[in-house]
Amino acid sequence: MRWIKYRGSFLRFYLLLGLTLLAIFLIAMTGRILIEKVGHDDYREQLAHFPMAVLMAELAPLSVVEREQRLPALSQRLGSTVELDLVSVADADLTFFEQQRLNRGGVLVETAPWRLRQRLRNSSWLLSLTLDEWQEQQWQATVALAAEGLASLPLERREARLDELASTRWSLRLANQLPDDLSVQQHQTLARGEVVTRLAGERLDITLLTPLSGTSPLGPPWLEAELPAYDDPLPLHLHLMLLLSVMMILTLVIYLIMRNIESRMARLELAATRIASGRLETRVKVQQGDFLGRLGMAFNAMASQVQTLLRGQQEMIRAVSHELRTPVARIRFAVQMVEDMTDKPVIQRQLQGIDADISELDKLVDEILTYARLDGDAVNATEMETSLVDCRAMVERVLDTLAPLHDNMTLALLPGPDTELLAEPRYLQRALQNLVSNACRYGRSRVEVRVWDEPHLVRIDVEDDGPGVPKESRTEIFKPFTRLDDSRARSSGGYGLGLSIVQKIIIRHGGVSPLTLAPTWVARVLRC
Repeated sequence: MRWIKYRGSFLRFYLLLGLTLLAIFLIAMTGRILIEKVGHDDYREQLAHFPMAVLMAELAPLSVVEREQRLPALSQRLGSTVELDLVSVADADLTFFEQQRLNRGGVLVETAPWRLRQRLRNSSWLLSLTLDEWQEQQWQATVALAAEGLASLPLERREARLDELASTRWSLRLANQLPDDLSVQQHQTLARGEVVTRLAGERLDITLLTPLSGTSPLGPPWLEAELPAYDDPLPLHLHLMLLLSVMMILTLVIYLIMRNIESRMARLELAATRIASGRLETRVKVQQGDFLGRLGMAFNAMASQVQTLLRGQQEMIRAVSHELRTPVARIRFAVQMVEDMTDKPVIQRQLQGIDADISELDKLVDEILTYARLDGDAVNATEMETSLVDCRAMVERVLDTLAPLHDNMTLALLPGPDTELLAEPRYLQRALQNLVSNACRYGRSRVEVRVWDEPHLVRIDVEDDGPGVPKESRTEIFKPFTRLDDSRARSSGGYGLGLSIVQKIIIRHGGVSPLTLAPTWVARVLRC
């Protein structure tokens, strides 16, 4: 159950990590869409800035009346679908940001249909250009108007006008000779004073070429205009594939890191579980010096300290128990001498009671020594000397030994298959003897033992017809010197160590701690 909870916590972490990566993915895609939209808007403004700059150059020097007269001609020049209009800034429905943009000399661009608006310099009027879509005719007409405007200027002012128009991010230059790759048809078009559209360069950039009409023989005769290139980002599907690949790699890297942390924490949990079960020799293998490595070193230091303290405690208990045997033997010897020296019935009865108490004390010392020996073997990581044990034969020996001591009880071994187990014979028989003795002590008339052969385990059930152990006390009875009913335990000769010894023996064999299910005691021992 603890492992399931442990795994569940990491599954929740992986789920949270997945949701985080999904959120990052959505944010990245949203950012990509916004950036692409801003890029498209900026590119549309770059395209629209040059035609508006040419029209501004045509209209700015004119008066209001002259502008009204000039607009139809310019509109007709740009195309029959183009509408030019002058609108008062006060009458235009503009937002605060649009007003600020116009004040900085920017162009407001709307699409579907196209609508371009720009403020005339030093004026309260807006020039508005509306058309359904941009076609080659509009670009050529714009370049032709720019060429006419340049041709009408003196040579010394042409460069200034060219720089003014080029500030719109269009590439403009005056050329003294034509490109070498023009076709015959393009030469004829230029000879007629018209505009030629070319695709040049590796990226097939659009270039417009036209002659300057009325140009002085001293000036450059050609105007070349190149549309601003659109730096198209990755297509959406390629951008999506790239982003998904990065996310998958990031997820895999994080998973591998967390998998390593998870496995190391699992080893820590396994070591803690083994120590909790009594295997104090367990240590964690420390491979790195990170926080988990430092945790492992602290864990090992803690286990060593606990093992040292328990070893000292077990050595003290063993020494005290051994030291008790000498005075007990002296008392027994003195009692026997007094018993031989008198024949008075009263004194004989008292001596027999003392002898019974000495025997009880002797048994208690033996129980304490057994318990201390088991704890000492666990603390010192002493390996058991195991051999093949016939479980049914062992049960029969235990029942044959205890049957004469309990004449009022029926002890029976229920039928079952022959079962062998690799175990320490003396300890395993001691555990079974304690269980059967406990059942005889509190049973009414019958005790039954059954041996089960389970996969990888041998299960031994000891069942009596007594009242059983209360549910709330089933974990307490395995603690040393714990007795549920002190008066009943004393009368029945219990010391509160029998079940603790059984638990130590079963765990030492790699089995499951003895469980009590009402009147049934279940011991599971690992099959080696």
